[in-house]
Amino acid sequence: MERDSRRKGVGGLGVALMALAWAATAGAHNIAGTDAAFVAATRGPDPIPFLYLGAKHMVTGYDHLLFLVGVIFFLFRLRQIALYVSLFSLGHSITLLAGVFFNIRADAHLVDAVIGLSVAYKAFENLGGFRTMFGVQPDARAAVFGFGLIHGFGLATKLQALRLNPDGLLANLVSFNVGVEVGQVLALAAILAAMSLWRRTRAFAPMAQGANVLLMLAGFVLAGQQVAGFLLGGAVS
Repeated sequence: MERDSRRKGVGGLGVALMALAWAATAGAHNIAGTDAAFVAATRGPDPIPFLYLGAKHMVTGYDHLLFLVGVIFFLFRLRQIALYVSLFSLGHSITLLAGVFFNIRADAHLVDAVIGLSVAYKAFENLGGFRTMFGVQPDARAAVFGFGLIHGFGLATKLQALRLNPDGLLANLVSFNVGVEVGQVLALAAILAAMSLWRRTRAFAPMAQGANVLLMLAGFVLAGQQVAGFLLGGAVS
């Protein structure tokens, strides 16, 4: 009976992770519709709407959230969580602001593919894959900061596609970035609450490995979708 419940738990988690991965093709990094029209039409500083858009983007950015799940999966102390999330925030703030303001460009599909691989990387690390297969343990803090740079560049590619007006650009970019941080705090609070409840159950320990396998699979799905889009010339999601 206990084994069956564990299987159902892992299966349910797998469905949730794969649903997030599939949804990412529609929502991750995407700024479209009325939001895109507003951003493209903005002239001069308009901080409040850009702050809202930044927060909205992070809360609906499934690839960011999957990566954060991997980062905090085995972090139990708030000090550790704050350190790693701060490194991630610093990384994506640097490339978001610099990428747009200095017009540093790269193919959005390829950037998003690396973001998908960042999810797989973190899950593989959580499984002890590097130590087991290669006999080394990469610096997790450096990896989180480095992938933060990539995640921020992914944000930048979507803003660049909107051809932002240079009038008030810096103020609007800073507001958008602050919004991203606000959205990250809100999303992280919900993730931590769910993780805390899960960790208190007997199911956490036996399910942890399977959950990270599924998280790694979700990362490869995200990366594969973006590589296919690059090769086939599809629209950026």
